[in-house]
Amino acid sequence: MYVNRYVCIHGHFYQPPRENPWLEEIEIQEAAYPYHNWNDKILAECYAPNTAARIMSPERRILAITNNYSKMSFNFGPTLLSWIEHHEPELYQAILEADKWSATRFSGHGSAIAQAYNHLILPLANKRDKHTQVKWGIKDFERHFKRSPEGMWLPETAMDMETLEVLATQGIKFTILAPHQAAKVRKLGEERWDDVSGGKVDPKRAYLCKLPSGRSINVFFYDAPISHDIAFGCLLENGVEFAKKLMGAFSDSNAPQLVHVATDGETYGHHHRFGDMALAFCLHHIESQNLAKITNYGEFLEKNPPQYEVQVIENTSWSCAHGIERWRSNCGCNTGKGWSQEWRLPLRETMDWLRDSLIPLYESESSKYLKNPWKARDEYIAVIMDRSRENVEAFLTKHSKRELSPEERRVVLKLLESQRHAMLMYTSCGWFFDEISGIETVQVMKYAARAIQLAKEINGTEFEPGYLERLGKAKSNIPELENGAKVYEWCVKPASMDLMRVGVHYAISSIFEKPESRPSRVYCYLISDEIYELLASEKLKLATGRAKITSDITWDEQRVSFAVFWLGDYYVYGGARAFISENAFTSMRNELQEVFEKGEDHRIILLIDANFQKKGVSCSLKDLFKDRQLAIISKIMELSLSKVKALYREIFESNHSAILFLKEIRVPLPRALKVAAEVVLGSDILEVLRSEELNLDLLERLVCDTQNLGVEVDRGMIGLESSTRMEKEIEKITNDPFNRDRVERAEWLLTLLFKLNLPLNLWRAQNAIFTIIGQSYGYMEGRSKRGDKEAERWVASFQRLAELLGVKI
Repeated sequence: MYVNRYVCIHGHFYQPPRENPWLEEIEIQEAAYPYHNWNDKILAECYAPNTAARIMSPERRILAITNNYSKMSFNFGPTLLSWIEHHEPELYQAILEADKWSATRFSGHGSAIAQAYNHLILPLANKRDKHTQVKWGIKDFERHFKRSPEGMWLPETAMDMETLEVLATQGIKFTILAPHQAAKVRKLGEERWDDVSGGKVDPKRAYLCKLPSGRSINVFFYDAPISHDIAFGCLLENGVEFAKKLMGAFSDSNAPQLVHVATDGETYGHHHRFGDMALAFCLHHIESQNLAKITNYGEFLEKNPPQYEVQVIENTSWSCAHGIERWRSNCGCNTGKGWSQEWRLPLRETMDWLRDSLIPLYESESSKYLKNPWKARDEYIAVIMDRSRENVEAFLTKHSKRELSPEERRVVLKLLESQRHAMLMYTSCGWFFDEISGIETVQVMKYAARAIQLAKEINGTEFEPGYLERLGKAKSNIPELENGAKVYEWCVKPASMDLMRVGVHYAISSIFEKPESRPSRVYCYLISDEIYELLASEKLKLATGRAKITSDITWDEQRVSFAVFWLGDYYVYGGARAFISENAFTSMRNELQEVFEKGEDHRIILLIDANFQKKGVSCSLKDLFKDRQLAIISKIMELSLSKVKALYREIFESNHSAILFLKEIRVPLPRALKVAAEVVLGSDILEVLRSEELNLDLLERLVCDTQNLGVEVDRGMIGLESSTRMEKEIEKITNDPFNRDRVERAEWLLTLLFKLNLPLNLWRAQNAIFTIIGQSYGYMEGRSKRGDKEAERWVASFQRLAELLGVKI
């Protein structure tokens, strides 16, 4: 091994918070199809595969599986890691375990570092927000990794001296910057400074940055050319070439040298398919060939303290050539669509106005209840991480001046939530891209809208008119959208909701649920039925009821009375209103039920209008939240679609011979026949894959038809369902590894799926097979060598399955 040669690869794993601010959950995002949302998609392509990355043989067979996180430096955005914790607990545990393993590899230094909480551009934040963002990032890190962070990733590596002071104040030892953020360096103890501006700083050492307060922080400047080749070039096409590139960055000096790179973590699998495997092989190659020592920043810093001091260039970042202008001006940084970004400045000014307007409201109102309002905000992360009643009670007891009434507690929680959203509305992605109507910018507007709504609920202050007046100066590139104010009206206002809207959603969705399946909660709202009755005839349903809706976030609650009438198909007519007296509710319910029993449909609608139109809200399927709306519409459409599919099936089957003949003589299929074949074969394949008992004979016939007819099925959805089915079949082998029939069925299934040329994600199946090789294969191979015929057949089948999955035995 070369002495004093160290390599560190850092991945910044981050996605902007995508949750609906009123529901605290991500709704379906169509652009991520066939996945539910972008987090799901990127998890499947990147976050999960990096916990079990493949090291491949020259024959493209899996030699080993490794957790990349345990050998690299990494940070996860706090909001992303919390989402992973709740939606993919197995992956979450693998990330935590990787940090523990890395500490055993790297002299007690875990590879995970923290990140400022919700990725706002810290130099553009006020000092108080800087402190809160760093404190929240640290506390969130400590909850997950059970230790204090040594380093912190700055969003977009954007920094100024105040930001570095905040990091140092909070005990952060180091951060990572781009080389063009360095201005001057000098050896410690010397007087003369050397100019290293323009990216000329030597990235192979750590630097000490002395701060105006007398504190200091260590800084690493990543290797920009190699990082660029990883992110935007072809370096991840070959792990050996990746390793050679890193090795080529060392000089002939015998002094300790650290070659390190930093990119978005999503580079390894999402931006570059199989990037996780290139990373795994690169690290494997460096270690197996004794080319250098793999390390992380904490270990290198302990063994090689800075010998040089650095002066940094304030208000700079890694992703804007103009400093931090990408997040406040039309600087020219964009994704290349040719659109103007003049909207960035008025959007920034609008958000600043709202933030600064919310501050006096927060101070004046919260000081009535809290000992130290800003300290309470700094520690509110404890509530964000744990919304249990007991934990929130403990937080309020700690920070309140006195015992608060239920209403006062709700006010305090709303005040703190308004501040949380006032920071979420600065999430950097809102300014990064090209157009103000993009999903990232609409998302930060939604956070602003939630803060505005909370302010109004707290003391009646109305910020929305002033917000829209300023937002109107942000011009859209899309003529019909005009400006930010219209984008807000079109894209943000429809998403806004209150407890009544939650009650409406519950009332409508309850009609389509079995009584025992009626939900006790809707996202972050608890539903307590007080009265609920459902009448049903052959085609009609009438639901009447009263429920208490309680928010997990603000503890707000409202009793909602409702009546919903379903006339079949998409025709839902209903109403909801705040609690009415017991007698009034009983009278309304009895009258509606009496008319329903008589079958007088028109009178039901008139009665609903009479009871709800003036003092409540009317409701239809349009008022459902997006995911449930799609599920119910799909359910309603089943009958219609089944009729359409039956028609296509009749066309397909009655013309099957003609279709085969046309293909044989190479005559293009008429559009009608082609569509019929696509619909029938695609839906039949999905049905087989989703069935409880997998019919492989039928699947084989369908695959053959699809191939023979040259039919284009929905490869995305079928690929996703196929991957899921393959995982289930391999799981059966895991639970019963010596069952040859299960092995042969899995082999048969995979053979068929490969014929469809699907985008399969087989990493879970490969992981399981790799585990079975370690636990069971040797035993069966031994029996086979001793003449056990059944074991011989099992070994032969298992070898074929492993070969198909690309796993080397």
